[in-house]
Amino acid sequence: MYKPTFIYLLLLVWWGTGCAEKGNTQDKTNPGTNQETTNKAPQAMKNILFFGNSLTAGYGLNSSTESFPALIQKKIDSLDWPYKAINAGLSGETSAGGKNRIDWLLRQPVDVFVLELGANDGLRGIPPSETKKNLQAIVDKVRAKYPEAKLVMLGMEVPPSMGGAYAGEFRVIFRQLANENNMALVPFLLEGVGGVRSLNQPDGVHPTAAGQKILASNVWEVLKDVL
Repeated sequence: MYKPTFIYLLLLVWWGTGCAEKGNTQDKTNPGTNQETTNKAPQAMKNILFFGNSLTAGYGLNSSTESFPALIQKKIDSLDWPYKAINAGLSGETSAGGKNRIDWLLRQPVDVFVLELGANDGLRGIPPSETKKNLQAIVDKVRAKYPEAKLVMLGMEVPPSMGGAYAGEFRVIFRQLANENNMALVPFLLEGVGGVRSLNQPDGVHPTAAGQKILASNVWEVLKDVL
């Protein structure tokens, strides 16, 4: 006969082996959640195309990193969102010039399109109806090439010195275009900056680095929901 102590030891060995095998089975069939998280594929990067004039380009600043598209990129990076801001601003650009230039820029993928043009049209006294026609042509080209792209319109105003009737007619075209094309709208890009001497360069037109921070805030307030 087996001694009680010997039988007790056999039972302990059997019980321990069974638990180990059970544990190994669970490990194989139910991988840990930490491993699943580690193995997740990185998100594909998406492009935000900022298409505009000197306000977008950051005219007169010490560095392109002070422009509002660059500041928005920093905000996006801080949130770890998969977006790349592309600054396609060109100083002096009009809506007509933009209509001719947009095709070249659409060679790269566009997931979000931010349109900032019209200010130079207004300063030159170009009829608002003509500006609206050109901006619509730009939107049509983007939609034709990238129908799934999200669109954002940055509104603009002209100084009262251009005449009350003209200023009023000019102001509304941006809201009209946004409504007609289902675009997100920033009512006035230069809100809080336009006409404030301390926030503009000596020419009184182009924002300083501090002014660009406010522009970035104005745009981000709308763009964050789009993204």
